[in-house]
Amino acid sequence: MRLLGAILAGGQSRRFGSDKAVALMSGRPLIDHVIAALAPQCAALVIVGRDGGKWPAIADHPPGGAGPLAGVNAALHHAAAQGFDAVLSAPCDVPDLPGDVAAILSPGPAVLADHPVIGLWPAALAPVLDAWLADGGRAVRGFADHVGARRVAGPALRNINYRADL
Repeated sequence: MRLLGAILAGGQSRRFGSDKAVALMSGRPLIDHVIAALAPQCAALVIVGRDGGKWPAIADHPPGGAGPLAGVNAALHHAAAQGFDAVLSAPCDVPDLPGDVAAILSPGPAVLADHPVIGLWPAALAPVLDAWLADGGRAVRGFADHVGARRVAGPALRNINYRADL
């Protein structure tokens, strides 16, 4: 399976108070922790919703605040256009992402039960997610249920929402 890793980094970090993707934890930006976990599991990586630095970047689809599903949607379309079979999505603020999360979630569609933004999504779901978003869907859990994604119990993970979480 040819897997595209998609790091969702388009949020506004309102609760955190500044750009949390670049906030330092153990001397490295949060996003770098996620890159380090996903890169060995995927054929390629993209950063969704922001400048990717040395990594390719793609914009949320649709733009304009549709939340994490807009990032997943952009990644699904990119994956389908580039010949990837599936997308492994993860937010930029979960620094303890397991190095085997792709195996944990395989086969997709599947999400981590406590962190549904961490998911394995077949690229063929791109038009299904387009329709879901066009109908006003915004909840990742709702979309996961809509496509019959398995909810997989995973390890306890930190989600950095506030500075104190660092």
